[in-house]
Amino acid sequence: MNAKEVLKELESYGSEAVRKIYFNHGAKEPIFGVKVQDMKKILKKTKKNHELSLDLYATGNADAMYLAGLMADEKQISKDQLRQWAQEAHFYFNSEYTVPWIAAETPYGYELGLEWIESDQESIAACGWSTLANNAGVKPDEALDIAGYRALLDRIEKEIHRAQNRVRYTMNGFVITIGGSIVDLTEKAREVAKNIGKVSVDMGGTACKVPLATDYIQKIADRGSLGKKRKAARC
Repeated sequence: MNAKEVLKELESYGSEAVRKIYFNHGAKEPIFGVKVQDMKKILKKTKKNHELSLDLYATGNADAMYLAGLMADEKQISKDQLRQWAQEAHFYFNSEYTVPWIAAETPYGYELGLEWIESDQESIAACGWSTLANNAGVKPDEALDIAGYRALLDRIEKEIHRAQNRVRYTMNGFVITIGGSIVDLTEKAREVAKNIGKVSVDMGGTACKVPLATDYIQKIADRGSLGKKRKAARC
């Protein structure tokens, strides 16, 4: 399949009801409103496809960009290509999920995450925190800079409540992920979560809520999942 054919099939799966939901979450045109389970029907046919993923992302269609992330080959995508993806992501489903997922599965997820969190652009900084969290969620602890992650927790404790809106959301998610996935930092993450308390984020009038980090880390502990890593960031 080529990008034109994929777009045609994506459009056939589009739903006005789903489009409305995505618009409520901040999506912008162009977008068809395709459910992820329908995207995966296309993914079964294309498998991982580096060139096609680049072509789809370049369309600027939010559905195609999300599918591009599912389709991307983490062994072929470059740092510069991921930088471009982060820059072009105009919907937080892509800036906080699509791009961070694939970036975290590459050898340079941590490097890019540290770079992106320094951006003044809200979507890129949020992408950075999500990338760093996903990187910790899939990489073994021995491959992680534990001291670096500890310092990032300290930084969040100081900065979260004055950070930009979506950056606050991804910082909060970072605390939860680190508390759940890096055992040596679980107690540190609990302490930071307690100190930051409830994080206020404008969710655009949707029913979505910001999880309380203290409670969420405890839920992970209660189900015996502390320190468990995911096989892949993408889902």
